Amino acid sequence: MSFPATSQPRRPAQPGAGLDVKIFATAVLLTFGVGLLGMVGWALLGSGFGAVLGLAAGGFGVYWWRSLHGQVFAQNLPTRSVIILLVVNVVLAGALLLLAT
Repeated sequence: MSFPATSQPRRPAQPGAGLDVKIFATAVLLTFGVGLLGMVGWALLGSGFGAVLGLAAGGFGVYWWRSLHGQVFAQNLPTRSVIILLVVNVVLAGALLLLAT
């Protein structure tokens, strides 16, 4: 049994909606997390200087995220990283709520 010489190569798998959802969730969570860091800094120090420090920490966090995944919004982003980012945001929001009372 022989195969025809003009066989077509297989097309690569098309990315589904799951990839788009992960990239969108990453964009939302990174933006929200940097804002939360700014507000937590403001709440801890009680001044605009704390907010600037929090925003600077958020900028370094995004830089670290980029060095970890190769891009800020990577095409092959593991779901585990998005879940960890969600947990970090929930912890920051909880800390902000505790500091506000």
